[in-house]
Amino acid sequence: MKAVVLKGYGDVDVLAVQDMPEPKVGPGEVKVRVTAASINPVDLKIRRGDMKERMQLKFPAILGRDVSGEVIEVGTGVEDFEPGDRVMGLVNAGYAETVVAPTEAWAKVPESLDLKDAAALPLATLTGVQLIEEQVQPSKGDTVLITGALGAVGRAAVFAAHARGAKIWVGVRRKQVEEARKTLKVDGVVALDDPKDVAKLPTLDGVADTVGGDAMTAVLERVKHGGTVGSVVGPTKGAKEKGLVVRAFMSHPDGRRLAQIGQSVAKGDLVIPVGKTFPLEKAKEAQKLVESGGVGKVLLVN
Repeated sequence: MKAVVLKGYGDVDVLAVQDMPEPKVGPGEVKVRVTAASINPVDLKIRRGDMKERMQLKFPAILGRDVSGEVIEVGTGVEDFEPGDRVMGLVNAGYAETVVAPTEAWAKVPESLDLKDAAALPLATLTGVQLIEEQVQPSKGDTVLITGALGAVGRAAVFAAHARGAKIWVGVRRKQVEEARKTLKVDGVVALDDPKDVAKLPTLDGVADTVGGDAMTAVLERVKHGGTVGSVVGPTKGAKEKGLVVRAFMSHPDGRRLAQIGQSVAKGDLVIPVGKTFPLEKAKEAQKLVESGGVGKVLLVN
């Protein structure tokens, strides 16, 4: 099969399209012919070597954490899927023509949802939902701030916070404030790159952080003592010292929850914009576009 492989750490020139061995399906696993794979920020970090202390790779390595496609084979013991099913999943080695992952990684794609577009959902939406439901855990009426709310992870976090009845403030860049006000149904919007604007935040019960960086320093001043900071970008500097609960995590496969999210997207309750698609052979150009930022989800299609 053809796949986009990482030959070493560096810029996009370390990516190459080449033939790789076809993955074999084992017990409890599902093999899928990939329709599309999504490019995520973590792919860029892995490629650059930013995560090599935590994640050891054997080169050539195939990137890609989420895909959509059609089931072509199931292993022994698999009862929930069969060949021909349209699925999406949180996987490894997704930049390829076929991929194999455990059954719990997969969810069926609703008939009304475009199979290609479904590739944009698994990692980003599960990360955002799990950030709220498992890390910040707001109760009804709690006031929470979600940073990077116009990104796919942030949008999913806003969706999950609404479901829990929280009062939602979102933090974006100054140039994104109007877009956030128009597209997100929230209680308030602040510009994270404007300290005076951040100072207008109400007292927060929790923060769901998807961006990190210096902006969080000012945000922490607005969180009540004992409040919770959940983060997808590592422990938040200075939060524990201020008496806050800090929960940094990485998302995990959850086929049941992913199926529910897919239904919500199909109904229009959650929107994850797709910015542009590229053929698998154009992975270098696709990653360059993602690095430039602000384009919606970028997909590789077979």
